[in-house]
Formats: sequence, structure tokens, C-alpha cells
Amino acid sequence: MNFFEFIKIILLGMTEGITEFLPISSTGHLLLLERILKPDFLTDENFSGLFTVVIQIGAVFAVLLIYFRQLWPFGLTEKKRLIIKGPKLYLWLKIAVACIPSALVGLLFDDAFDTFFHGRTSVITVMITLILYGVVFLFIERFRKDNPPRFTTVGSVPLKLAVYIGCFQILALIPGTSRAGITIIGAMLLGASRGVATEFTFYLEIPTLFGAGIFKLLKYGYGLDGMQYAILLTAMLVAFLVAFATVNWIIDYIKKHDFRVFGFYRIAVGLLILFVLLIT
Repeated sequence: MNFFEFIKIILLGMTEGITEFLPISSTGHLLLLERILKPDFLTDENFSGLFTVVIQIGAVFAVLLIYFRQLWPFGLTEKKRLIIKGPKLYLWLKIAVACIPSALVGLLFDDAFDTFFHGRTSVITVMITLILYGVVFLFIERFRKDNPPRFTTVGSVPLKLAVYIGCFQILALIPGTSRAGITIIGAMLLGASRGVATEFTFYLEIPTLFGAGIFKLLKYGYGLDGMQYAILLTAMLVAFLVAFATVNWIIDYIKKHDFRVFGFYRIAVGLLILFVLLIT
């Protein structure tokens, strides 16, 4: 592998780390960048699809590290006895049930999605969903002004609501939707504050992305060579480092700003993809 191909791996890993937890579609940005860079290591269609999903695992570990204290359900008493913290265990129950709808649909229709959303069809779909949900983000902020949030902490989110929020993740199976974006939209529509919607979305990303990555590895990983594994590990490491910085930034950002900027950004990127399609 030459130096320029290595730089392309770094750029794709950075793109994943930046975009995975922002409501702007990591898949859309990766597809656009792949179309511009044309990396030699992604000429194989199966490996290209595998690469896009598996490098998300690196970003997941960043969230686990940042929210470890909030999510770790075990502790020790003064006598060094192991205890289980009920509220945190209940949080994991909410995370688990919220992930069931998209997991079931993903497992049942994975091949159908892979067959339909590929090549130019995938790029066109990304363009449409970027613009569509960009408009929705502009709407959701206006909706929020007229409907104050009812759930202002993650702990106050009931189990039933967690399931409803999880159902929105099914739409994220369509390229360009943004799993983070659609989950935040769903949570805010159902009464969660901006901060709660974002934090709960990050939690849902952990089993969802980790499970999707492992599923793809089990499905296609047996045929990979040493170089392809090295490419995946390098991109995952870069995604982890960049995602760590990105998540910390977005946590601070939403304390002072709304999501409208991401709505305008999605629309702009969607129009950019349209331009690229027209000239290539």
C-alpha cells in the first residue's frame, strides 16, 4: 500500500469519527468521500460495505469511555462487596428494549437493504435523505419552542417511551438518514429535552453499532486478508480518537445552541452530492 492510500484510510477514519455522533449521516459523508477519493482498497464491493459499518466500532468505544461512569452498573461497598446499581441497570434495560425494533428489522432485511441500496442508488438515496431530514431538523426546533420538553433527565424517560424512540432507529437503515439524527428527532418529538435526546441517542448507538459491526464481520470477515484487517483496525483507531473529541464537543455545544445549523448543513451536503452526481 502506498502513502496516498494510507492517507485515504486516515481521512475516512476521521470522517467516521466526526460524523457518527453528529446528526449529519456518517454513511452519507463516507460515500461522498469515497466517491471523491476513489481508494483502491475499497474497490471490492463487499469489503467497501464492511468497512463503512465495522469502523463504527471504533467510534462506539469513544462513547463507552466518555460515559463509563454513567453506564457502569456495578460498584463496591466499603467492605469491598460487589453491588449492582438499580437505576443504571434499569437504564441498560431501556437501552436494550429500544434497540430491539431496529435490530429485528436489520437482521431480517439486511440482504434486501444491501441489494437495493448500493452503487448509484445508494448515493441518490443519501442525497434525498440528507435534504429531507435537514428540513425536519429546522421544523423540530420550531416545534420545540411551542412544546416544552417533558423529560429533562435520561432517568425520567419511561420504558415505553424508550421503545418508541427505538422505533425511529428503523429509519436509520436507509442510507443518509443518520442514526443519531433520526433518534434525536424522535426523542424530541416524544417530549425529551435536547440534552436528553442527545445523551440517550449516544447510549443507543453502543449496542446498535457494535452489533452491526460484529454482524458484518461474521458475515464477510472470514474472507479478508491481513492487509484488509490492518486497514479496518487503522480506520477504527482513527475513528475512536476523533469521535472522543467530537462527542465531548457536541455535549458542550447543545448546552448553548440548537440543531438548526445541522439542518442547514445537511441540506447543503445533499445539494453538493447532487452536484457531484451531475458532473461525474
